[in-house]
Amino acid sequence: MMEKNERQDVELSLKLFVVLSRVYRKLTDLSNKSIAQYKLNPTEFAVLELLFHKGKQPLQLIGEKILIASGSITYVVDKLEQKGLVNRQQCLSDRRVIYAQLTDDGVNLMKEIFPSHELILHEQMSDLTTEEKSFLIHLLKKIGFHE
Repeated sequence: MMEKNERQDVELSLKLFVVLSRVYRKLTDLSNKSIAQYKLNPTEFAVLELLFHKGKQPLQLIGEKILIASGSITYVVDKLEQKGLVNRQQCLSDRRVIYAQLTDDGVNLMKEIFPSHELILHEQMSDLTTEEKSFLIHLLKKIGFHE
């Protein structure tokens, strides 16, 4: 049987899970609402954001970087291509590799929408000091990378 202190610690872990889940949902809802006004879904925005900040990327690696199934990447890139925001580029040294990159329209869209998007998220976290944000990142990484 668990001791009282151990039981309290287990209950606190469960409470932390609930709080983290609610915060994640709140931030995700805010983010989704921010990008929906540009007729983008969260996955499309994630691909655009990756390409905007990291430049052209092999299709095979995009899924790993934004945590979605590789089969979905083809569909998402197809949709973004149809919207004129992304194009595909064959790798010259390895014909099996295809890159996705932003078009000029894609770059211009991200230059327009990303600053307000990041500001919305920043404002949601404005009650935290810079030091608190850094420490929270440190703590959450301890949870996320625990083996």
